[in-house]
Amino acid sequence: MNPRTTAAAPLLLALALLAGGCTGGVEGTPGGAGLRDPYFPGLGNGGYDVTHYGLTLDVDPDAGHLRGTATITARATRHLSAFHLDLVGLRVESVDVEGRPAAVNRAGKELTIRPAAVEDRLREGRTFTTVVRYAGSPQPVTDADGAQEGWLPTDDGSVALGEPTGSMTWFPGNHHPSDKAAYDIEVTVPEPLTAVSNGELVSRRTVNGRTAFHWRTAEPMASYLATVAVGEFTTRQSRTPDGIRLYTAVDPESEAESEEVLAEIPAVLAWAAERFGPYPFASAGAIVEREDDSAYALETQNRPFFPGPPDTALLVHELAHQWFGNSVTPKTWRDMWLNEGFATYAEWLWAADHDDVPVEESFAEAYEDDANWAFPPAEPPSAADLSDPPVYGRGAMVVHRIRLALDDDEAFFALVRGWTQEHRHGNASTEDFTAYVEEETGEDLTGLWDAWLYGGSRPPLEE
Repeated sequence: MNPRTTAAAPLLLALALLAGGCTGGVEGTPGGAGLRDPYFPGLGNGGYDVTHYGLTLDVDPDAGHLRGTATITARATRHLSAFHLDLVGLRVESVDVEGRPAAVNRAGKELTIRPAAVEDRLREGRTFTTVVRYAGSPQPVTDADGAQEGWLPTDDGSVALGEPTGSMTWFPGNHHPSDKAAYDIEVTVPEPLTAVSNGELVSRRTVNGRTAFHWRTAEPMASYLATVAVGEFTTRQSRTPDGIRLYTAVDPESEAESEEVLAEIPAVLAWAAERFGPYPFASAGAIVEREDDSAYALETQNRPFFPGPPDTALLVHELAHQWFGNSVTPKTWRDMWLNEGFATYAEWLWAADHDDVPVEESFAEAYEDDANWAFPPAEPPSAADLSDPPVYGRGAMVVHRIRLALDDDEAFFALVRGWTQEHRHGNASTEDFTAYVEEETGEDLTGLWDAWLYGGSRPPLEE
């Protein structure tokens, strides 16, 4: 060995570590600020995959104040020198990465987290934990279509509704539907209020007039489906005949009018399981607030949110989303028609089975509605159009045209059950869906996709 080389080895090693951190000499790079979603290009973050959120929230409804600690467990998908989190409005008090303080830079909704020392750079494939302590008064955000979302005040508390970007108003994270994770959410509120969230209630403890409710969601969940509802609720717990845990929380003002519809939840779940495959979660239920607490219902995972007592059609729609949207979640927001088209079609199927309204009649009504032909369901013109009629009504028409093309109901429902099974607890795109249908049926359905899914005009029915 050359003596000069031997003497220089420690210096060369130190330089390599400075260049590449703990990455074996490979230079770390910052994770991307945004995943280039077609409608929300800055939403989400690159370079890592979240596996678990542990959220500890202390809520003061009277002051409109929230104090939170988010413990985020993630796996690096490339060598990282820094990474981003999405958070709107709330004040960041501190950030630790792997137990050590990290530097934080804020620009709008983007937090850039940079480990405090070079050796803290994160290797590709490494699982790491980030703890963010934050506080403030969460404010709603206004969606592109004018609707408010995020942490919304109610008459006796608040409710968090996240579709499509509102979840970043109450916890930091990777807020794109393509990054799903398990959740533990503990919310402390003053008595006599209740805090309801997703999944199963693990514990409830009261100390000095404040009660902590710990909720756990073991199955993967997109952040826009996470919810916390704080208020005075009448709560009920039971199980379906299939063993699914049911938890309903209803504002007392909506209780009497909601009772009959909510009693249908077990029957709707059993009916849907026959058509769409096994229910994909361990629990179900509903959150029902007062009519003026929000302008819309939302398929929050495990227990949909309703602004006032729902009717049966709306209950069916939101419960169908537990398969379409919550278990099989879109890869991007362009794929939202897969959520809404199937949930709307579920309404048509329920009406056919229970109200003597043939699916053909529901299809004809949607076909004649000019609003459904404003744009193709798979190509909304902008983010403001994601909740417009074509995504729902024309999306359901696409599903029915597939059924007509197969001309075999047994094969059609087997196809649907196969789809929910193949992508259970995952993500899927429009391209994934069309490829799946053609592969499973052995049919070239290019004409169907061109006319009904992507076409710009109303196709003739005889085609």
